[in-house]
Amino acid sequence: MRYIFLLIALTGFTSPLFCQDKKVEGIVFDKNTKQRIGNVKLANLRTGEVNYNTIKGEFVFNAQLGDHIVAICKGYFPDTLQVDNRGLLLFHLVRESFYIDEVQVFARKTPEEILKKAKEDYEKAYRLAGYGDVFSVGPNGAGLSINSIYSLFSKEAKRARRLTKTIENDYKENVIDYKFTKELISKITGLNSEEAERFRRIFRPSYFFVLSASDYELVNYIKDCYSRYQLNPSQYFIEPFPTINYKLVP
Repeated sequence: MRYIFLLIALTGFTSPLFCQDKKVEGIVFDKNTKQRIGNVKLANLRTGEVNYNTIKGEFVFNAQLGDHIVAICKGYFPDTLQVDNRGLLLFHLVRESFYIDEVQVFARKTPEEILKKAKEDYEKAYRLAGYGDVFSVGPNGAGLSINSIYSLFSKEAKRARRLTKTIENDYKENVIDYKFTKELISKITGLNSEEAERFRRIFRPSYFFVLSASDYELVNYIKDCYSRYQLNPSQYFIEPFPTINYKLVP
């Protein structure tokens, strides 16, 4: 009988120890990039206490064993973890929308760099393609500028304008290629390299769409096109145009 009383006494003495709050530490990560996330709202569902983590993704919270802590952050799905004896609480939040990894490309030139180089290489063509001011003012008054009239009608100037127009069109195509990449298509759709290149030719967006679309809108565009593509891939089959190598001379 005395053993029963002893057990009750020990239980009554130790139970408050298990109910005491303790400092719980943790870190919040982006599940995809493995980077830490700051400004995450953390709430103890038992007590209702709310706190925010630091810009380093770290937090300290008052909680008991068995408490449930929920992490909430804009752009991510909420996640809940239970406090246990393992120490750190590690949240790995999943983005609500597909995330395009930020990739630094060192060997690949941007469309702007290519356009700048073309303008430097064909400086004479850009100079001839400019219309200038048809009217000029001299010592004897206003008159027509012979140089500007020549630029308007000479064959050399016309060829220069055609060349600069081609360069501008190439720039627009490069802008599309720079954002609407085969690698991005493969990542979103799971298509292999050859299929992704075919998909890229079929569903190539316009320059103005690519210029104004956010990453989120571009991803949704690819997903929407892929849904249509999956219904009947054969109807979208397009043989690639033959590659023509030509050299533009200003």
